[in-house]
Amino acid sequence: MDKKLEPILKDLQEKFSATHEEFRNELHCFVKPEQIVDALTLLRDAHHFELLSALTAVDYYPQNSPRFHVIYQLTSLEKIAQIQLRVPVNGDNPKVPTSTRVYDVANWRERELLDMFGIEFEGHPDPRRILMPEGTEGHPLRKDFPLGYEEPQFTFNFDEIDLGKPYAKE
Repeated sequence: MDKKLEPILKDLQEKFSATHEEFRNELHCFVKPEQIVDALTLLRDAHHFELLSALTAVDYYPQNSPRFHVIYQLTSLEKIAQIQLRVPVNGDNPKVPTSTRVYDVANWRERELLDMFGIEFEGHPDPRRILMPEGTEGHPLRKDFPLGYEEPQFTFNFDEIDLGKPYAKE
């Protein structure tokens, strides 16, 4: 782990009982959903992580508890350091408090997560779809989203595929 991140990790552990892991020399800290706004505020104000570089999620389906990790990638230009906060969220009713009052850029990124994963951000100023048309059912980046796959038709399977195609009846 980068020596610059050790006091930051200690601070997160003391204030939020955060757990952590290292993966390929990156620090991943885990906090509870109700702590995320305070943790982000601490990192921004006390440790100079002024940039929310990425906000995304991971779906661990069929696991349901937690099903998702909401991932906040933060960058400190002053310290030339990065840290990742992860919030485990259950799959039944995935909700996380909004971080738009800490980082303005979170506005559209949270809308993308709502649209693509179905993760709601409580208190978000504009919670509507941003990528998919209104009325779209489901969330395309969930692992249980139906793909609508159709097998390609080749010469060796032409007859089999042709039988399943709908043709106009005379």
